Amino acid sequence: MKGVLEGVMMEIRDCAFPLVAELKGAVDYKEGFTGCEVAILVGAKPRGPGMERKDLLGQNALIFKGQGQALNQYADKNCKVVVVGNPANTNALIASHFAPSIPKENFTALTRLD
Repeated sequence: MKGVLEGVMMEIRDCAFPLVAELKGAVDYKEGFTGCEVAILVGAKPRGPGMERKDLLGQNALIFKGQGQALNQYADKNCKVVVVGNPANTNALIASHFAPSIPKENFTALTRLD
């Protein structure tokens, strides 16, 4: 997915958004979350054919547990976190649970994706 990440970063730079002062992409938790002040978590697994919701929740729980632990260990303690990956509310709850040093009110979820 590193190539996809680089492509998305190029698109953001090409748009020349005036509020984007710095853009950093990483495939390693330590590298990506060290000193992080804003985290946009999009790395959820989509539901596949025949997959039940409980299967999806189980697989995504592992992803957001790891991201929450990394945020807790490496990110700025006032980091703002936006969870995009569905089910966003559940994934945000999981990430916040594993990042107890970051205030719960700093976590939000995009819930109108569907």
